Amino acid sequence: IPSGVFRQGTVNLVGNGVVVDPVIFLKEVRSLEACGVNVRDCLLISRRAHLILPTHRALDAASEADKGKQKIGSTLKGIGPTYMDKTGRNGLRVGDLFQADLHDRVSALKRKHERLLSLYDAPGSTIEADAEWLDAVEQLKRFRVVDCEHYLDEALRAGKRVLAEGAQGTLLDIDFGTYPFVTSSNTICAGACTGLGIAPNRIGSITGIFKAYCTRVGSGPFPTELDDATGEAIRQAGHEFGSTTGRARRCGWLDLPALRYAVMINGITELAMMKADVLNGMDTLRVCTH
Repeated sequence: IPSGVFRQGTVNLVGNGVVVDPVIFLKEVRSLEACGVNVRDCLLISRRAHLILPTHRALDAASEADKGKQKIGSTLKGIGPTYMDKTGRNGLRVGDLFQADLHDRVSALKRKHERLLSLYDAPGSTIEADAEWLDAVEQLKRFRVVDCEHYLDEALRAGKRVLAEGAQGTLLDIDFGTYPFVTSSNTICAGACTGLGIAPNRIGSITGIFKAYCTRVGSGPFPTELDDATGEAIRQAGHEFGSTTGRARRCGWLDLPALRYAVMINGITELAMMKADVLNGMDTLRVCTH
């Protein structure tokens, strides 16, 4: 759910580029409502956004376990397998929830997943997980579903401001990141075009947001990593633990070559540095220059 739900008067939209787990979505909704946020009145969902099934999560876990020492560091939330079904052209989308043959579509996709899981000799979803998913789907259907490309076109024509909020960072981009230690989608700013249906020439400013140091969750290269007391001090002071998994983030000094690459690949027009205060009290600060 976009962070804009906390800003009164905004309209929030989950775009087509997002993969949605109805169970996690419902937990977020209930958590926000418990804090007094009226989510249902300010949140729209693209009918083209793909859905994560319990068997997607099972496939994610089985695939990661099969990699052994070569594991990517997946969140095990079923994201990768869902994007695989999306590009394989047999995924399930939010708009499909309103179709008369929904049950048949879900069953067909589950059968495919169960065949794949049998190759890993891994279990599929449980009856309890399926029941929880179906209950969450019913809640999801109560939200307003839109064609986000048309909705945003009308908003821009009306002179409204649109702020695109993406997930992950440049080096986790499926094409331009540190492959294969990446996510399953385009996380650079061009992803706003494909993930929302906005034409490239309608993008205004591009703000590159970076920390005064580097972090990474999961496996993959990290030239400036601090696997020592300094790295742990940064982790604790910066509360560097994965927002989805709670895993400790790997921490290290700022990497300027990586930052320059991010500026180039995103067409960044301005930079905003955050968390400089985490480094308060350190006698020496280092950065990677080459």
